[in-house]
Amino acid sequence: MRNLTFDSTNLSETEEFLNRNYTSMRIGNDSQSAPEAHVRRDMLGPVHLDRLHLGFDMAYDADPLHKICLVSVVTGAIEENYHDTGPDTFLPGQTGLLTPPELPYSGVIRSARYDITLFDPALLDRVAGRGGEPVRLIGHRPLDDNANRRLTAVIKHLQQIAAAPEFPADSLVAGTAADYLAATVLATMPNSALAGPTATDRRDARPDTVRRAVAYLETHLREDIALADVAAAAFVTPRALQLAFRKHLDTTPLQYLQQLRLHAVHEQLVAAGPGSGRTVAAIARQWGFAHAGRFALAYRRHYGRSPSDTLRS
Repeated sequence: MRNLTFDSTNLSETEEFLNRNYTSMRIGNDSQSAPEAHVRRDMLGPVHLDRLHLGFDMAYDADPLHKICLVSVVTGAIEENYHDTGPDTFLPGQTGLLTPPELPYSGVIRSARYDITLFDPALLDRVAGRGGEPVRLIGHRPLDDNANRRLTAVIKHLQQIAAAPEFPADSLVAGTAADYLAATVLATMPNSALAGPTATDRRDARPDTVRRAVAYLETHLREDIALADVAAAAFVTPRALQLAFRKHLDTTPLQYLQQLRLHAVHEQLVAAGPGSGRTVAAIARQWGFAHAGRFALAYRRHYGRSPSDTLRS
């Protein structure tokens, strides 16, 4: 299912919907307002992007979600009772972790418009490429105000991608966008994957590591590639791989992958030419570029001209 919508003024219906689409929970009306509820869910590969509007104060007591659940408040407020650290309140403009995946949660949503972003915690492991213990978020708030703005902006961007009618739900765009979200979460939220490279990682950061990784990237451009996949192909840890690329190419493995895909788009634009009926946006999406403006900026920075100029030449 690409998306779903729900509208109701019946508290029991709303509770049933929430139980069916989130987790087992009990809800109540903590205000004198009618229990008006509106929900829209868009799918972006493994990520659920939900936009909700509650016209009443909804008290809730819920079982664990077993998913990363980010909340972004637009209007109103969310008063969350964290079972590990105590109460906290999210206000408009603030984004954070609504509940740790393994813990129950409760609180009150104060007549709010808010967004919920849900995904499996394994996505963080996939992007971090960290062996051993799974990656855990170890705080409910972003690292600072800049991190909060960055995380909120990325969620808004992904909502636009997922809601676009021309966006194919199973495309390469979905995988790269989900990885982009997970990478942003790891960069903006306190987590257990922040440790630096070991002595073994530094020893393995050699040119032959880069050569093996580049060969793998060049032959898997159309696939949904994670950092762990590239590291396995190069026979090193993800940290060693990142260190090798930074040391020898002054970039990261996934940034290098983006450059390769940018070159693939360039070749297709040149081959298509004027009158082919193909569009820049359609070709870019085939290679995982969903945001037309950002793609055009990256293309111009790399090739010194716009992608549309290349297509027309």
